[in-house]
Amino acid sequence: MESPRVSCMLRSWDIRTGTTGGMVLDAARRAEAIGLDGVVAGDHVTFYGYGNDGLTTLTAVAAVTERLELRTNVYLLPLRHPVPVALQVAQLDQLSMGRFVLGIGIGGEDPHEFLSCGVDPATRGARTNESLQIIRRLWREDGVSFMGKHFQLEDVTVYPRPWRPVPVFVGGRSDAALRRAGRYGDGYTGLWQSVERFAQAQELIAETADAAGRGDEPIEPGMAFWTTVGESRESAREGVARGMQATYRLPFERFERYTPYGTARDVAEFIAPYVEAGAQHVVLMPVQESPEETVERAAEVQVALQALFP
Repeated sequence: MESPRVSCMLRSWDIRTGTTGGMVLDAARRAEAIGLDGVVAGDHVTFYGYGNDGLTTLTAVAAVTERLELRTNVYLLPLRHPVPVALQVAQLDQLSMGRFVLGIGIGGEDPHEFLSCGVDPATRGARTNESLQIIRRLWREDGVSFMGKHFQLEDVTVYPRPWRPVPVFVGGRSDAALRRAGRYGDGYTGLWQSVERFAQAQELIAETADAAGRGDEPIEPGMAFWTTVGESRESAREGVARGMQATYRLPFERFERYTPYGTARDVAEFIAPYVEAGAQHVVLMPVQESPEETVERAAEVQVALQALFP
């Protein structure tokens, strides 16, 4: 069994923490230098007042790196119109010379974010499904027409096309997200799941793919984890709890059983059963003191996983 590919979420620039855009790019350079497989950017328009455009972040990262896989985890597709997204993603994939992976999700933790963009939160799943159909067609067809409930197109062509067929990875944990991955995804990234649920997720994805006539197309499973890597479990728990509670405004205890923390070895051993259950990629979202420490700690976990799965 091979060690999974490991990507690290870049710590976004934020006036609340003093993180600047330059620090984010320095962290990306550092991630490439120390051997991480990829970096990830989150995405929000106004999540409790804070935003970070994942495509913008990764376009800048593409300019200062040469090898890293670049991925959104997750891009809130239902907040956008699919035609400009198809163009933006194609250009980013061209600029990065085929290194981009479009990780999408439907969000919804902050309903006000959707209302601020003129989107009914109840429609986010249906909008996403239509958008995925449209975007894939725009990447390969001229004169696309589409008559959906949420989006209508007539004779639309978008150039440039991507450098390569851009992989689409679907994030989420609901059955609807799993079915979306089976119908439209090249990969799936779970979050806040037990090992048992992760295994069940792969079964539902495979069943949905078969029903959609995609049974012979590989859909890569993976997992994302919030974490803090530290010298002790106690100090690491304090760090990740503080970060998650500040982000989601919920008690850490609701997430703790899905959240690895401690030394790099502790974190790798927590993740190992997911790898044994089929995870081929791991996205780490470390809560650390600085953007560079974030990627350095993720690299320590990568090394520990490689020791467990040589």
